[in-house]
Amino acid sequence: MYNDQIENLINLALADGELTEKEKQILFRKAEAAGIDLDEFEMVLDAKLFEKQQTLKAAAPSVVVTKSDKFGDVKKCPACGAIVISFSAKCSDCGHEFSNIETNVSIEKLFKLLTEIDNKPKETFGMFQKDKELAYESDLVQKKAEIIKNFPIPNTKNDILEFLICAVPHARKVKSGIASLFSSKHFGVSDSYKEQEIGKAWKNKCEQIIMKAKFSLKEDKKALEEINVYAQELGIK
Repeated sequence: MYNDQIENLINLALADGELTEKEKQILFRKAEAAGIDLDEFEMVLDAKLFEKQQTLKAAAPSVVVTKSDKFGDVKKCPACGAIVISFSAKCSDCGHEFSNIETNVSIEKLFKLLTEIDNKPKETFGMFQKDKELAYESDLVQKKAEIIKNFPIPNTKNDILEFLICAVPHARKVKSGIASLFSSKHFGVSDSYKEQEIGKAWKNKCEQIIMKAKFSLKEDKKALEEINVYAQELGIK
């Protein structure tokens, strides 16, 4: 609908299913500079946000959503109650370091959702129904990729790093070239294809997290150094 730069910024801002005032201001400035009608842009943005929130709910129905302490583009320190900028590593008033235990639990939920798909009883097909078996196995791979793609992005420094520690090994499995869809032994979906498709989903999620972290944690040099290590490892600029 809009140019690639604005569409990419919209996707990054809505990746976690939330839109802060700071993110909204950035999007509106870009839209205005591109000559886009701002009233129309706001309607489209609200619709995309609603659609993303519904997708996240459908992808992770068992994840408990806790009440957010966001206030526009800021958060309140749980230790002293002071207002701090979102994604800050610690409170500037009392020095309390932020971490979100619920998000770490949700990371475990992500792996649980993926494991549940793997553990589902495999459907059996007759000897003349190999095409149905292939479609079924391919569908399972796509479902896992969709769960990873739509899973919420963590909101604190510690949780971002925790997520990347878990996700990067899976993202590394993406290799150059096209993996074969067929298995030579069973004429089913090959392991290389599964690794490639799931790996792409992990890499895309890592890219979303890394790009948002670079923007939001730009004042935390130590965290950025660690983020950049992961980015270089995955070939993300």
